[in-house]
Amino acid sequence: APDGDEPMVVEVVAVDFGFEQLPESVPAGTRLTLRNDASGELHELVAFRLDDDETRTLEEILALPPEDMQTTLGEPATVILAPPASEQIAVPVGDGTLTEPGRYAILCLIPTGADADEYLAAAANADGPPDVGGGPPHVAHGMYAELTVV
Repeated sequence: APDGDEPMVVEVVAVDFGFEQLPESVPAGTRLTLRNDASGELHELVAFRLDDDETRTLEEILALPPEDMQTTLGEPATVILAPPASEQIAVPVGDGTLTEPGRYAILCLIPTGADADEYLAAAANADGPPDVGGGPPHVAHGMYAELTVV
């Protein structure tokens, strides 16, 4: 629990292929951090705030055609990248803090088997998700969750 005016910090743990220690809800102003305990995959935590009138489940949203899913999710509130076996993280969008109450989709969109160094180098120079080799995104393996900010 936060002390005084200190914001709550929740360390989410990325594993192959899921998020651990992610509560169902957090208070507005909570800052998420990411630790990668995976066997060798780069992971990320991408938080998208869903519109207040969105009633579909996260599974229904993820089953949409890619263009419709992207339109539904919109722009991410935060993106945190965590290489395997490293204390270094990158936060290319936001700082991990979720300030606006509502439902959030928490996803990992890294391609399966992507080279972590190549991905991070491409991400540093890209305006949006980098185009690197690999298989289906981790979300296709079930690496997604829903979080409510109250």
